[in-house]
Amino acid sequence: MSAVTAIPPYPQGRNLLAGKSVLVTAAAGTGIGFATARRCLEEGARLFISDLHERRLAEAVERLRELKAGEVQSKLCNVTHEDDVRALVEAARQAYGEVDVLVNNAGLGGSAAVVDMTDEQWSQVLDVSLTSVFRMTRAMLPHMYRRRCGAIVNNASVLGWRAQAQQSHYAAAKAGVMAFTRCAALEAAQHGVRINAVAPSLAMHAFLNRVMSDELLATLSEREAFGRAAETWEVANVIVFLASDLAGYMTGEVVSVSSQRA
Repeated sequence: MSAVTAIPPYPQGRNLLAGKSVLVTAAAGTGIGFATARRCLEEGARLFISDLHERRLAEAVERLRELKAGEVQSKLCNVTHEDDVRALVEAARQAYGEVDVLVNNAGLGGSAAVVDMTDEQWSQVLDVSLTSVFRMTRAMLPHMYRRRCGAIVNNASVLGWRAQAQQSHYAAAKAGVMAFTRCAALEAAQHGVRINAVAPSLAMHAFLNRVMSDELLATLSEREAFGRAAETWEVANVIVFLASDLAGYMTGEVVSVSSQRA
């Protein structure tokens, strides 16, 4: 068992995304998406967020506007529907002229043994966690290609590398996100666009308690070298870095955001 290391202080903004417009999918609630939206705003971005849940999206916008850190706009979007995806990209572009950064955060988990898993369970997780990344990227790239600039950051998972029982659908989806990121990045590089991904291990937020038992969360936390799960904003910090000009020579990379032992 690892000793629990203290959580570092919350970071101050350094204008890493000043002047940039950022679109974050699935940004409502308490997870990595909202933390990323907040950190982007604190780093000077003009922010556009989406989510499937109307009430939670409105609450997220209100919380972000209370920060008084910059402009925030939003639109409902089901990332499994092509028409919604196209409408979201157009709404963000109309709001800010163009979109400089896309963060593909939407994902869906769950636990099921392979012998018990239904086609519907498999397909739903793959559609939300993998195919949505393809849809959003496909809709955004022509606009970034035309301008010969832009950055896309995808949210993968260490389960794309590491085996965990009852996670075959989610792990397959996240491994797909990693492979998609690498292949799409080669195509996009010719047009001046960067595509990278983060692979978090365990980022603690309220929603996790609805899909994992306290015992499993404690076990997974103990596996980390710091003896604790990441804060969602610690993952968001890496997303901000990959979105920023500081990562200007990085593309096709999958950055592990974990403290697990090699």
